[in-house]
Amino acid sequence: MNAPTWANGAFFYHIYPLGMCGAPLHNVELSEITPRLNTLYSWLPHLKQMGVTGLYIGPLWDASSHGYDTVNYHQLDRRLGHNTDFIHFVNASHQSGIRVVVDGVFNHVGRHFFAFESLKTHGEHSPYRSWFHGLKWGKRNKRGDNFTYAGWKGHDDLVKLNLQNPEVKHFLFEVVRYWIHTFNIDGIRLDAADCMDKEFLQALKAFCKQLKPDFWLMGEVVMGDYREWNLDAITNYELYDSFHKSHNTYDYRRLAQTLDRQFGANGVYKSQGLFNFTDNHDVNRIASLLKKPVHLYPLHLLLFTLPGIPCIYYGSEVGLEGKRLKWSDRPLRPFLPHPNTLNSAPHQNLLKHICQWAQLRKQHPVMINGSFRTLHAEKHVFCFVRQNAQEQAVIMVNLSAKNRQWTPSNALTHLQGHWNDVLNNEKITLTCNSPLTIYSNWGRILCR
Repeated sequence: MNAPTWANGAFFYHIYPLGMCGAPLHNVELSEITPRLNTLYSWLPHLKQMGVTGLYIGPLWDASSHGYDTVNYHQLDRRLGHNTDFIHFVNASHQSGIRVVVDGVFNHVGRHFFAFESLKTHGEHSPYRSWFHGLKWGKRNKRGDNFTYAGWKGHDDLVKLNLQNPEVKHFLFEVVRYWIHTFNIDGIRLDAADCMDKEFLQALKAFCKQLKPDFWLMGEVVMGDYREWNLDAITNYELYDSFHKSHNTYDYRRLAQTLDRQFGANGVYKSQGLFNFTDNHDVNRIASLLKKPVHLYPLHLLLFTLPGIPCIYYGSEVGLEGKRLKWSDRPLRPFLPHPNTLNSAPHQNLLKHICQWAQLRKQHPVMINGSFRTLHAEKHVFCFVRQNAQEQAVIMVNLSAKNRQWTPSNALTHLQGHWNDVLNNEKITLTCNSPLTIYSNWGRILCR
């Protein structure tokens, strides 16, 4: 089952709604439902102007705190509103030409999830005692229960589900059926996919495609071989790591090695959809990671011209900063009630260029489905070619504070001739052994 074509050509925007909508950190069960999600309507024109075609939004479902400690998979978090609020928002997004992908947190649940509440009340007599991993009776845990259990990476507020249990599998599949039929979502980002049972994931994928053939499943995988999960797309943490480290060390050779391994002639991921990003709700903002803010420009130029699906995390289109604290990710997840809150951010030009790069990617599908080959990689300059049956594109970036020269070698005679630099609106003639200037902290996109 191949990934849907809409997703392969998509440009995603990532929203962490509890932060963006200004929800309180903790959910109080009997508190009044507050329709904070409605503040997101003001963002849809901004997304459409940017050229966004996919929205990854989550977590959304009723939870105790940060959203990944799910309490009720069938109810929008009361800090965000009613289910009808999300139904209307998905409809409005679709009317704006934007597909909607939600978080599916199926690896673990919160301690107030109904099946775990039963376990706390009835102990070994609970009908749900086989729903959870690592249960051992007779020894008290840190929370005072008369049993111990497995939590995600040791976090006891994230109780690991037993995905091999047929009842758990049936419950979660029916949750997905409910989401598709009720909210008309277009896909799921599977949280902590790298910790999940692969047989469960394959069965889930088949189930989703049966319900909605163009449904998209993207897995969060931090390390490992991305092909093992056999999902439509995987989070490209390997590229994320090379993105900022290559710029901070002033050495594009590191990035070229990553890209050749992933997408080159013998690339291991040439047939694997990858979800490319520069930051997200779990890692420091890219504007805080880079030693030189001006490197935001060549880095994002790469994001939109390399193989894979580009994604921008909310606020990073204008270089918002944010670093994790020892016990909190809150600085990464700010309250931004309206796009106007971005007007005082330091990199307004970055937004303008992201709009330009997204448009160029749409106008030149070679940057979506073309093959990849490195032409030249040195410390400050990186050049590569994308090619399909209809078009060629040569992309060049320069992370130096000075203009740099690239001279095509005699081995590149097939690239000689006339090109359109669609980035800088210039006519270019490539000739072997004749240098071409690449502007500082910028680049070229040559197409023909």
